[in-house]
Amino acid sequence: MGRLSDVIVRLRGRNYPLVTGLVARLGGREVFLPGEQVASWEAEGITLTSRRVNLGGFERREGEVLLRADVLGHRVIDVPAAEFVRAYDLVLERTSEGLVVTGLNTHRPRRLARLFGGGDGEHDRRDWRDWKSFEPLIGHARSARVRSVFGRLGRLKPADIADLLEEASRTESHEILQTVHSDPELEADVFEELEPDSQIRLLRERSDAEIAKVIARMRADDATDAVNELPQARRQPVLDALPARQRVKVLTLMGFNPSSAGGLMALDVLTAAPGITAAEALREAGGSRALQPEVLTTVYLIGDGDRLTGAVTLVDLLQADPAARLEQLADADPVRVVPDTDIEDVALLMTDYNLLTVPVVDDEERILGVITVDDVLEVIIPSDWRRRGHAPRPPGRPERESPASP
Repeated sequence: MGRLSDVIVRLRGRNYPLVTGLVARLGGREVFLPGEQVASWEAEGITLTSRRVNLGGFERREGEVLLRADVLGHRVIDVPAAEFVRAYDLVLERTSEGLVVTGLNTHRPRRLARLFGGGDGEHDRRDWRDWKSFEPLIGHARSARVRSVFGRLGRLKPADIADLLEEASRTESHEILQTVHSDPELEADVFEELEPDSQIRLLRERSDAEIAKVIARMRADDATDAVNELPQARRQPVLDALPARQRVKVLTLMGFNPSSAGGLMALDVLTAAPGITAAEALREAGGSRALQPEVLTTVYLIGDGDRLTGAVTLVDLLQADPAARLEQLADADPVRVVPDTDIEDVALLMTDYNLLTVPVVDDEERILGVITVDDVLEVIIPSDWRRRGHAPRPPGRPERESPASP
């Protein structure tokens, strides 16, 4: 009757995509054939249960993915490897639910993909991998919105997603960002991991209010860097749109040289009174969920006039007598820096004393903030060293499940 043009599937979260229909070319027109009308699908051709066909032209609907138009020959995300690969062939299997897509091949075959009648495909069986290891980038906005909440990108670390964005085309990056946008915390973490050029390129495409929503969830030092990179005319509108607490933090950090200790410090610090016990300090640390995890390695003691009087690590607190007071456990003369200390000097101090954090104090020894080792590494490691590909990942359990698994 005609020639197969495409296969329509519906993405179903953790389940394999279900074939819902075919697109066939009949008499110069593309028509839709419902999946339940397919009686058999063999190498010789497709047999229908009825010769009656709706000759109305095919129109793509929301949520539909076309295997030929959207997947074959296009780049997909290899989730375990956190990299782009190209899809060259697909495997369809018949189940009690109908035909489902269960496998994908990313190696270029010697002949065209067999799915659309281009030969045998000639792939080594070892080249086939489970569909669930990949995240397709559909390119059809309405369908992408429907499937975004089911995406596998949430299994990747923010740094991995940032790497993908830096390699992605404009269309690919738009779809990746649309997917992570459904998780505002993940979205902010991803923007923190982007290189400055990529970060500002992607932020500039958004409205001031949208930029503010992302920056509001970023760490204050990263948020400050992002605001400083914006065009001058957009900085104040973005600042005005920030929540008051985050705006105060950003404005405070903008008052320091970005390459100094003051420009790098986090303003939220884990502090305690010298007279409380180790058990009380641990309870306070456990309840400090608003602080970034990196600053929770050390408790800083604050005495009269809000002056820094000591420091004690959480490890020391865990190993100490729960009834011991902090002033008995703390280093009474902790290493500290002032706001205009150069970043390289901060790095040397932290290396010499094996510190995970170092406090920043003013002229009267009042604590202003704390610098974490991850922020120091980010500054001192050359940018071309940070994206050197992925280290080999340990083999995990196979993801392959039965096609009808939930």
